[in-house]
Amino acid sequence: MDQESIVYGCIKDIAPTASESERIRVNREAMLSLPHADEWPFLSQEMFAIPSVSSPFFNYQTEVMHFGASYKAVEYEWDQWIAQFESLLSKMYWVSATVHLETELSGTHTFTWEANGSFHKPGSGNMRVRCEWSHEGSLGI
Repeated sequence: MDQESIVYGCIKDIAPTASESERIRVNREAMLSLPHADEWPFLSQEMFAIPSVSSPFFNYQTEVMHFGASYKAVEYEWDQWIAQFESLLSKMYWVSATVHLETELSGTHTFTWEANGSFHKPGSGNMRVRCEWSHEGSLGI
């Protein structure tokens, strides 16, 4: 049987006020710029819950953009997945991002990015993020 990997998580931003609705539009456009799943990218539009511009003031204090997908052993190409995810983050407004990677052979890994400052602004150059890695589980030998 093939090794399945599950990747899921969320990108968090400040819930925008009426004067900040540009944040949702920019983040939405970044996610819509991703290829479709039938093109077999690591990241696709279909794996994200893309925020609606028509009702931008839904969340209380935090705008939460969640995502998830199932892959065939993506951990062997994890550097490429991370590169694409960080490329997406570079185009978005966000405060923090968390990615969970569940693998059959090496357990669960959690990666966390936090903006250096109050939030990341697209086009601001180096993302200045802190990436943490944690691991749960072990091989049952």
